[in-house]
Amino acid sequence: MNSRPGDYSHKDDDCAYDHNGNPLVDRFGRPVRRRSNLPRPQSSNSHSDQSRAGIRRSSTSSPNSNSTGRHRRPSAQPQPPQYRRTIAPGSSAHSGYQDYSNAAYPAGDYPPDRYAARSSRNSAYSSQGYGDNQDYRDREHAPRAGYDQRLSASQYGRDGQRWRRPQAKNTSFKRRRFPLFKTLGAILLVLCALVIGTGIWVDTSLNRTDALTTYDGRPGNTKGTNWLLVGSDSRAGLSEADAERLSAGEINDSAGRTDTIMVVNIPTFGGKPKIISFPRDSYVNIPGHGMNKINAAFSLGGPQLLQKTIEQATGWRIDHYAEIGFGGFASLVDSVGGITMCLDQPLQDPMAGINLQAGCQKMNGVTALGYVRSRYTSAGGDLDRARRQREFVSALSKKIASPGTLLNPFTFFPVVKGMTGSLTVDKGTHVWNLTRLGLAIAGGTEQVEIPVAGYQDLDVGNVVMWDEQGAEQLFASLR
Repeated sequence: MNSRPGDYSHKDDDCAYDHNGNPLVDRFGRPVRRRSNLPRPQSSNSHSDQSRAGIRRSSTSSPNSNSTGRHRRPSAQPQPPQYRRTIAPGSSAHSGYQDYSNAAYPAGDYPPDRYAARSSRNSAYSSQGYGDNQDYRDREHAPRAGYDQRLSASQYGRDGQRWRRPQAKNTSFKRRRFPLFKTLGAILLVLCALVIGTGIWVDTSLNRTDALTTYDGRPGNTKGTNWLLVGSDSRAGLSEADAERLSAGEINDSAGRTDTIMVVNIPTFGGKPKIISFPRDSYVNIPGHGMNKINAAFSLGGPQLLQKTIEQATGWRIDHYAEIGFGGFASLVDSVGGITMCLDQPLQDPMAGINLQAGCQKMNGVTALGYVRSRYTSAGGDLDRARRQREFVSALSKKIASPGTLLNPFTFFPVVKGMTGSLTVDKGTHVWNLTRLGLAIAGGTEQVEIPVAGYQDLDVGNVVMWDEQGAEQLFASLR
């Protein structure tokens, strides 16, 4: 049943209507509730007459009204859309709206275009359940078919436990830390690449020679690792100015003799390494040449004959070989910035070109070379020189392995360059073997001397005679 225009008896108190009497709905198709709590207008003929009379007066007197009686909006500034509020009967504000009451239009005289559209909309709206007795608030909160079932399925898992959206973890701290870790990783990567590259460069730059040989009757593996360290007095490669500066004497191309012969034993399972000095005038058997001074083996057959002589005299197996000459020794000392040594008494030796006072003093390359070569003015002769050589090698190794040298690129690379230019090693020695040797000596050593029984003047000159019993005990302890 269609109601007439102006008849609000079919409308719900909570629903808002537009000026045509159509219910206002939101974008979801749900009715919009009124904001005003004023009572709805009562339909009456007298009120309709007053309302219609007011509309007629307004249409004739107001220049902004159109032929249909509806007011035009001001053209100066557009206003936002506003919902119509229900005005109480008798109010003067009610005169501004078109009246479709029974008094204005008798039955059957409604405007056909307006009433037909309005009637169809009301019928469709009533068929959806929004009639006079419908509670729209209950309707609004009623469960919707399909949607609530999907929502329930999404909130509860298969095991019946309520699903909760996982909370976002606070990763701000990690985000702040990640660049730090990334930077540290990049630095470590660069350092590793630098160390590996430097090691390869040093290893390929070392001077190598066929220093060690294999022969019948060679001793087997002995305790630890044995290094044969040799300081040669060869002048080969020195200029006249260098020879004069180093007090090296006559320049020639001969192999020379060994002023320094030491064996460094590095224990396999920890412990202090031992540095054993061999007096250069020790009277020993040189294979194939008979009895002679031990340093003659180097000039007669080079490092291979010296290796064979020491191995047969001691019963040790030599694993690595390293040799340094006059010029290389002085350059290596200068590359580390000199070595500080403490003297118990003055040391003057014109043959070595030194004049040192007692006490601690820093020695450059030239002074250090004279310090380890001097033997003519010492009371102990060659034995005192061997002791000074052991002390100086330990101090030099500590200086090279110190953080001030390894972590300072302005010192580290000159030292590496000095070592590669001055050292000669066997073919089986690599940079990691030299590193282990240097670190072992820098950590502290036990200095050992070959027990000596006395001196003799023989056809080969003044020689040093070993104490056979004491020497054999020393050799047996390292076999």
